[in-house]
Amino acid sequence: QIDPKDYTFSGLKNETVGRLPGKVAGQQFVIQDCENCKIYIFDHSATITIDDCVNCQIFLGPIKGSVFFRDCKDCKCVVACQQFRTRDCRKLEVFLCCATQPIIESSTGMKFGCFQYYYPELALQFKDAGLSIFNNTWSNIHDFTPVSGENNWGLLPETAVVQDYVPLPSSEELKAVRVSTDATKSIIPITRGRRQKNSDESCLVVFFAGDYTTANARKLIDEMTSKGFQLVQTKEVLMKAEDAHRVFQQSALEFIPLLEKGPVVALEFNGDGAVEQCQCTINEIFSGTKVFVSESKASASQDVDNFYNFADMQMGM
Repeated sequence: QIDPKDYTFSGLKNETVGRLPGKVAGQQFVIQDCENCKIYIFDHSATITIDDCVNCQIFLGPIKGSVFFRDCKDCKCVVACQQFRTRDCRKLEVFLCCATQPIIESSTGMKFGCFQYYYPELALQFKDAGLSIFNNTWSNIHDFTPVSGENNWGLLPETAVVQDYVPLPSSEELKAVRVSTDATKSIIPITRGRRQKNSDESCLVVFFAGDYTTANARKLIDEMTSKGFQLVQTKEVLMKAEDAHRVFQQSALEFIPLLEKGPVVALEFNGDGAVEQCQCTINEIFSGTKVFVSESKASASQDVDNFYNFADMQMGM
């Protein structure tokens, strides 16, 4: 028998509390009426609601459904979820991974950054919650109740460090979770999202489903970012033959047979020389693997638009 008390933090003040990996195991969780608390859910859950919390620092592991913040203020959070919503909130700062467009309503002073976090169990928890590490629309916020002439939300500074917002847990029990907030270790690739691009040259790379798709995508991200290129956005999505014609144009026939194996992972890199560098790196490192990569700077921006327009329609369906 499940005791709701095991899945609730209520009415706490000045406390550090949490749940270790395996302790929530896909149940729903409730956090309410907490003040000056540090709260860590190091597990996956079904849904989480956070009501009437003030000045709390919160980490929420992967949430299969929605996370809903209501009537909260001055909270700092790290959150991974399928759907993100806030209502009547003030001054939330959130490092977010969200598979769908995040929504704020009657909320002000909201700031968003890209989720960056690691502990050994986290990758499996993402899988258990049915979330892809490549589907993260953290910066594409929809404000339900915009006020003319005012901006209710913005982005955290690019230099923002998770630990300055949500510190590592200090209690003995929670220290057992081997957390790293080092950006290079993050389970979620760190993307620029809606930030201004540094260059007018982008390159689209698409990996097809297979045993090493995630590892290959990560390897390319490491190679490209270490050379100063920026990862703008990532996406994991199923494609059909007709989608391939739209996105891959002339080279569609070569890739159509690969689509039946499962979803593709697409990456957009930005920077002067991105296309040439992507091509070189792929030829050097992935010579035995079929990968789509933009042919030229001229065609690349069209590739990016074609793919992400298609993907946004897929995700919206």
